[in-house]
Amino acid sequence: MASDDPLIVFLDQASFPESIRIHPPTAPHRWTQYPRTAPDQVAERIKDASVVITNKVKVGAEAMAGAPGLKLIAVSATGMDNVDQAAAAQRGILVRNVSGYAMTAVAEHAMMMMLALARGLDVHRAAVTDGAWTASPQFCVFAAPMRDLSGLKLGLLGSGAIASALAQRARAFGMEVVFAGRRGAEARPDRVPFEEVLATCDVISLHCPLTDETRNLLDKKTFSGMKPGMIVINTARGALIDEAALEAALKAGIVLGAGLDVAPTEPPPAGAPILRLAAMPNVIVTPHVAWASAGAMRSLADKVTANIQAFLEGAG
Repeated sequence: MASDDPLIVFLDQASFPESIRIHPPTAPHRWTQYPRTAPDQVAERIKDASVVITNKVKVGAEAMAGAPGLKLIAVSATGMDNVDQAAAAQRGILVRNVSGYAMTAVAEHAMMMMLALARGLDVHRAAVTDGAWTASPQFCVFAAPMRDLSGLKLGLLGSGAIASALAQRARAFGMEVVFAGRRGAEARPDRVPFEEVLATCDVISLHCPLTDETRNLLDKKTFSGMKPGMIVINTARGALIDEAALEAALKAGIVLGAGLDVAPTEPPPAGAPILRLAAMPNVIVTPHVAWASAGAMRSLADKVTANIQAFLEGAG
């Protein structure tokens, strides 16, 4: 390792468990990693870097301006909303993410949530642990309404690898699957208009990136146009849903149940709306782990290393 070898800085190594590691590339380099990085530490830590690895740490224009040698930001995820991509492009900094690594993991997580909500899994489990079954005058306890997924209509907001993987699994359960067009977009042969999907589907699952266009995609107005009794699944980005509007829709019965793996702020602070949602019997909240199967994380780690190796070898 020479002093003039490119410096690779990993800002949030602890975003992976001990059993999974992003291995350094074989090309000559220097390597520095931090378990986690606070927002006010980013600029200092990347100032001499040629390559930065980040999972969720935000890398903004100001930090980039103080890192004249920065040439690559390797995002160890699919979503890149934590990187100021316009600033990176202006400075000639490449931004590389990893797509497709978690399509099985996230699709299965979304499917699990759909099944659990449709069958009232949490409520029926509680009927066992809280003594309701023991005290029942008959052999079973009807703790919550149950629905079969077969025959229900699933609307997918997004059409990438994860949405397609979920569509395949949903069809195997006998669900009808449609892909929604963008909100306000013109009709396309392979897309159902956004408003029609909301009005006719029994389940909605979000698989789109967070942009200015998609922020609060599901809000008070869109919830009011939904088919009553709908199930909403979000394994993409928390800010795609207005949480206050979702809470109101749940209480009004417009939304029968919700499965959420993401929050607008992660981790959520004490008193955050998503924690209030998590306490509702018809809501399942998991701590942003849909992507985190062992196989998916190993694939992600290997692809991040491959992205950096390709860049250092000149393939970019």
